[in-house]
Amino acid sequence: MLLKVTQVRSGAGRKKDQIATLKGLGLHKIGRSRIFADTPSTRGMIQKIIHLLKVERK
Repeated sequence: MLLKVTQVRSGAGRKKDQIATLKGLGLHKIGRSRIFADTPSTRGMIQKIIHLLKVERK
């Protein structure tokens, strides 16, 4: 299964580890989307910053 992840809130003013997680997912600006395989490591990264993202199943 695939997950479409879209950044809906800014990383400005967040903790450094949350900003690093956004960069690790390849998200830098609001409105940008990426598609990822549904793996435990991806799920963990998403869960860490779920308040900044919108996640959809593909």
